Amino acid sequence: MIMSAEPFAVATGWEGSGSALDLKGSAKMKPFLIAILAAMGVTAGACSGSSPAAQPTHTATAHPLAGTPAAAPTPSSTSGSPAAASCLTRDLTASVGSPQGFAGGLEIAIVFKNLGHAACTLYGYPRVAQAAGTPATNIGQRSTENPAAPRTLVTLPPNGTASAMLRIADSAHYPDGTCKPVKATWLEVIPPNQKSALNVSFGSTACKGNVKLLSVTTVQQGSGG
Repeated sequence: MIMSAEPFAVATGWEGSGSALDLKGSAKMKPFLIAILAAMGVTAGACSGSSPAAQPTHTATAHPLAGTPAAAPTPSSTSGSPAAASCLTRDLTASVGSPQGFAGGLEIAIVFKNLGHAACTLYGYPRVAQAAGTPATNIGQRSTENPAAPRTLVTLPPNGTASAMLRIADSAHYPDGTCKPVKATWLEVIPPNQKSALNVSFGSTACKGNVKLLSVTTVQQGSGG
């Protein structure tokens, strides 16, 4: 937009005459012009100082969040001793305790002893059968599992012992047609999770046929009293 010079001339005391401008009352207007120029200088200075002051520089350092868990250390192979291996039949002996009568039969502890030079473990049920002859030959049915005691991992140090309780039902409680009584002279005992048997000298009466006279608990720590 092009503005007329007349308003400016009136405001400042300048008048245009043709192409030239004549100053009227220059002596009177000089203080007024000086005041205008001074005001313009202040305004310019204010504009030049309106730029924001430089901000100081801050260095940020990253820290882990308070709730962030630290990384777990890598486990060392030397942090603990390895678990003991299962007891092998060749490292064990088996024996029996004193028989205790109960209604319908007798109960006896089968005791395992670690003859090895290192600790080993037993877990679960042994398998037991009545046997006779030389070599020992099984008679009748193997033992069933008696859940009276929970499965427990038992560690046997060298010369340490563990035991399971064996019950032998009285064969006289079964009719001859069901049980054919046979004299047994051995107990054939297979330790838990093994295949080879240990023969323990023990006299009892077995049944030929399908009658199951034997039941056994899981192996527990100690000699079973």
